[in-house]
Amino acid sequence: MADYLIYLDAQFQPQAAELAARYGLQLADEACLQEPGFHLVLDAQGLSLRSAEQPKTAVKVDFSAGAVAHRRKFGGGMGQDIAKAVGVTGAYKPSVIDATAGLGRDSFVLATLGCRVFAQERNPVVAALLADGLARGLSDPEISDIVSRISLTFGSSHELLVPAEAVQDSPDIVYLDPMFDHDPKQTAQVKKDMQAFRQIVGQDTDADDLLQRALDCARCRVVVKRARKAEPMAGRKPSYALTGKSNRFDVYVKAKVAPSGRNKKARSRGLFYQAFRLRRILCRSAPSSTSSSASVISSSEELTDNFPSSSRLRR
Repeated sequence: MADYLIYLDAQFQPQAAELAARYGLQLADEACLQEPGFHLVLDAQGLSLRSAEQPKTAVKVDFSAGAVAHRRKFGGGMGQDIAKAVGVTGAYKPSVIDATAGLGRDSFVLATLGCRVFAQERNPVVAALLADGLARGLSDPEISDIVSRISLTFGSSHELLVPAEAVQDSPDIVYLDPMFDHDPKQTAQVKKDMQAFRQIVGQDTDADDLLQRALDCARCRVVVKRARKAEPMAGRKPSYALTGKSNRFDVYVKAKVAPSGRNKKARSRGLFYQAFRLRRILCRSAPSSTSSSASVISSSEELTDNFPSSSRLRR
């Protein structure tokens, strides 16, 4: 029943109908909650996944509490492997497309590090859960600035990952974390939220097709999150890998993670323009001259004719 939305009270029916239309879900009443498996449920607390076997357990996207909040406060900042893999530094925070956003945890980590994140999720249930969590996060003053750096698009990355017309308009990074089959020995250790997530999503059997699309779209690099001992995505060896206790980040390098050449050139031209203009003004304006104001204006107009305007430099 992954394509159903259950509302627990008639007062939530209008909101449920709007969500169902947006994500292509079918409405169902509370009676369907008794069927086995996890179900998407709407109540006064928002959207959550619930199971008939565990009626008191609700799995939701919550960036304000739990493990996500703990990682935000004590997770190691730019010392984390994901930060190193993406190329986050104190001087530059790259833009990132999270093409397999899921429950948004890695998107939130990247946004916490200062990145602008464009999240994409194709599963309607998961996308609805993530949108609900982001909306609640925006109302929390403690994390609203972080959540505001995340934008979510409901759709398949197989269609959404399209190269930009100009290289400088491309995202710096494309980040992939596809869902694969897991070791049965580890299944019992997986937390309830991930058990529910895996049941809803299943396996991304077409994930290998995303790697080349990601490489075509990213300006600087593609980062793929894998299980520690998993084979490289699509059998393609990465430029290098960062390996942790349970996960590995395979990094496919295309260019240095830094502002685009156009932005650096514009900044250089802007600095030169400001220095040159100041020098001309100081040289041409004399305190004792009655025409000093006129000369300043004249020099400014000359410079405007010979150099790009500040508005053009910003573009």
